[in-house]
Amino acid sequence: MPPIRAAGRPSDNLPMGEFDLIDRYFKRPATRNALGVGDDCALLSPGAGMQLAVTCDMLVEGRHFLPTVDPFKLGHKALAVNLSDLAACGAEPLAFTLALALPFADAAWLEPFSRGLLALADAHGCELVGGDTTRGPLNICITVFGEVPQGQALLRSGAQVGDDIYVSGTLGDARLALEVFRGTLSVAADAFNAARARLEQPTPRLALGKALRAIANSAIDVSDGLLGDLGHILKQSAVGARIATESAAGLMGAAGAALPVDQRIEYVLAGGDDYELLFTAPPAQRRAVEAAAQAAGTPVTRIGQIEAEAGLRLVDGAGRPIDRRYASFDHFA
Repeated sequence: MPPIRAAGRPSDNLPMGEFDLIDRYFKRPATRNALGVGDDCALLSPGAGMQLAVTCDMLVEGRHFLPTVDPFKLGHKALAVNLSDLAACGAEPLAFTLALALPFADAAWLEPFSRGLLALADAHGCELVGGDTTRGPLNICITVFGEVPQGQALLRSGAQVGDDIYVSGTLGDARLALEVFRGTLSVAADAFNAARARLEQPTPRLALGKALRAIANSAIDVSDGLLGDLGHILKQSAVGARIATESAAGLMGAAGAALPVDQRIEYVLAGGDDYELLFTAPPAQRRAVEAAAQAAGTPVTRIGQIEAEAGLRLVDGAGRPIDRRYASFDHFA
């Protein structure tokens, strides 16, 4: 990151107050919504017969991102992790608010950060409609608003016994990049760069989420690790699950090809920061799932099945139980 945290004073820019900062980097004309940045409240207008979907995520320096991250990529990720929640609900993005704490107003950091943030917003028609700025440790909090047809939202509580369990894209790459940053792992430069892109600029699966509305019974985005996030579906749906680790081992991208199988499985099952969709659907919908994935341009992999017996069971390629425990990310563990 530029010298936003490297010195105790701002870089040599013209003085910039809070409202100058907002006007210069974040104020834009409203197009889809009733009111843009600059008033006491944002006014949103979802379409007739639609429900408003709202989610909020916070990114804290040192906890969610490294001080050295490119601010353009950080702007992208700050919004992407929120759009991923909308994708898991099957919602269409409408607008978002930004609450930003900065050590000081540094144009050299704000310019690329706002470009990364707003480029992703524009790509998905999601308007910045308000927020707050203050001085303090670097902290980014975004609340995003979306709309979904009445009664069609994908929820964590809808999994049914017999459902297939799917995951989109690849998993484990972000964990690989994190371990390289930590110094616990060394991989080829090409592999690291590919994994780093997945860590720093995840792709929210909005098109897939919308395509799954009438197909999937439940969904969640994978942010804290596949098993931990699947656990939320199991708890809220009052069901259990069986996961084939052989299928999981194949979910890691090319960046992890040189890793031992056990390490790939660990990164896939408990790595986190993937922002892919984990969902369940009846076996009768397999062709529909394939068609939805193809239409969204996002591959999906079937990795297990929902069962009546409570709990999560891991099995090998021969169906034998695996006793190893995997711990997903927990902010307070």
